[in-house]
Amino acid sequence: MCGIVGYIGNKQALPIVIEGIKRLEYRGYDSSGIAIINSDDELVIHKKEGKIVELEQSIPKGVNFEAHLGIAHTRWATHGKPTTLNAHPHIDCTGKIAVVHNGIIENYKILRKKLEEEGHTFTSDTDTEVIAHLIEQFYVQCKDMHTAIRMMLKQVEGTLGIAAINLDIPDKLYAAKRGSPLIIGVGEGQNFIASDAAALVVHTKSVIYLQDDETVEISSNDFTIKSIADDEVQREIIKINWDISMIDKGEYDFFMQKEIFEQPTTISNAFRGRIMDMYNTSRLGGISLSIDEMNNIRNICIVACGTSWHAGLVGQYLIEEIAKVPVRVEYASEFRYRDPILGLETLVIVISQSGETADTLAALREARARGTKVMGITNVVGSSIARETDFGSYIHAGAEIGVASTKAFTSQITVLFLLALLLGRMRIVSPQDGAQYIKEIKSIPGKVGEILNMNDEIRAVAEKYKNSTNALYLGRGINYPVALEGALKLKEISYIHAEGYPAAEMKHGPIALIDGNMPVIVVAPDDFVYGKILNNMEEVKARKGKIIAIANEPSNGLEDLADDIIFIPRTLPALTPLLTVIPLQLFAYHVAVLRGLDVDQPRNLAKSVTVE
Repeated sequence: MCGIVGYIGNKQALPIVIEGIKRLEYRGYDSSGIAIINSDDELVIHKKEGKIVELEQSIPKGVNFEAHLGIAHTRWATHGKPTTLNAHPHIDCTGKIAVVHNGIIENYKILRKKLEEEGHTFTSDTDTEVIAHLIEQFYVQCKDMHTAIRMMLKQVEGTLGIAAINLDIPDKLYAAKRGSPLIIGVGEGQNFIASDAAALVVHTKSVIYLQDDETVEISSNDFTIKSIADDEVQREIIKINWDISMIDKGEYDFFMQKEIFEQPTTISNAFRGRIMDMYNTSRLGGISLSIDEMNNIRNICIVACGTSWHAGLVGQYLIEEIAKVPVRVEYASEFRYRDPILGLETLVIVISQSGETADTLAALREARARGTKVMGITNVVGSSIARETDFGSYIHAGAEIGVASTKAFTSQITVLFLLALLLGRMRIVSPQDGAQYIKEIKSIPGKVGEILNMNDEIRAVAEKYKNSTNALYLGRGINYPVALEGALKLKEISYIHAEGYPAAEMKHGPIALIDGNMPVIVVAPDDFVYGKILNNMEEVKARKGKIIAIANEPSNGLEDLADDIIFIPRTLPALTPLLTVIPLQLFAYHVAVLRGLDVDQPRNLAKSVTVE
């Protein structure tokens, strides 16, 4: 959620850490700050509520900011209001140790009370400040910063990713991780620490992913990783496979707009190299199960949050329809608290764009503790989910910067389709049907491109409904999750209240809300329930609701019911979500822009939710 950047090396630290946290703005934040040790051997701290540009503008003149060591942070408030006082970095009583922190310290009240009784003075309302004082206390005892941080880890409960500097040690940068992502960037004559590779990729593509309860001491030319037990640890250096262009808007006004328009490419990337035309099936190289183990999968449990949960719902329809394997879909936030029933013949699939979603990680660990095989579907190479699952598949969508997920959703569906086809061909899908599925998935990127060419038309529809206060999204079958996703996109970025419903359920409550001011967006491709959804539209029309339909041509009388129709190309019913969601993404995007909102950084939201 928050962002951390740290630098030590032969260049000026301040512009590097400021640039780094700017590249993490998409994660969501409400304040920011920096700490450096300057050339006069002073610990200089500056922080500010609001945007990073306000931090830059408020930096006082005449202060020596020349430094080769520094840390920076963007905060998303949890404990304490979003104020300058509560912004990071936080310091200890001596004024020599500065700490930035992502995560939540669950026992901070107990720790704070104990530290105050021992004479420590606190100046903020945050849980983070206890970390600075604990490190201070242990550093006074042992005179070793690395050891002090390990001792701090033994005291705190909860999640953390921290970076710290100490005025007594001006040539070292320190960090520690538990639950919240943290990456070492390895350079020449310079090294980095960050919570996200986006902050580093302009400087280095060589990274090391710290694991839980590991600490690191970093100099400009070296680093030492230790476990909480004080054992030195060796970690593999991983090469990042994307570059700075992927986190640059280019010709687009917003990252979300760019990512919507990237989907013909990202869907192709999700299935490229994974189709076996000779056998009319798919292959997912990350799956390490034998043929017998694949055949022995009797049921699947998909676990995810938010947009990934909606993709999981689509996956449920795909796998049950194509492979005839029973699937249930669980909210990760509820999964481990309800004693789920898992058997040895159950496959758990966890889905997360970032690979760091706290609730999904907790569900993963619960499933593995019960002896269940766990597959991961994620976008980020080397992420916690990628490391901790038994096997998995990357979606290869490239960096997704916009907080409201778009291209990751369609890429996740594509991978779930490939899994359904693989399981189906091993069970009941004929070679002829397999060939048809393959032919159609290969056509999807071109059909997505056709819808994107209707951008101006969709913008005109958005113009009509930009001042709405409520909206209802309806879908049936495999397009019910698309209705949920469309509603989520609208409320995330335009702040219009929107709800998604199975169309037939409308009469069981939501119909009471429909009037002449209520836009109802109906996902109505020409499938086997098309006649049923027309009946639902009749019910809306009878109550003067405004209908926006996503449909195929010819529309078979739809013009008499809908106020606006966005026509999309035809495809196999199983693949319609890859097309029906595109106009809903564009509609939400244009409504938000027309309302003058920042679609990349919607209020109160964060890209990667790394705390419960």
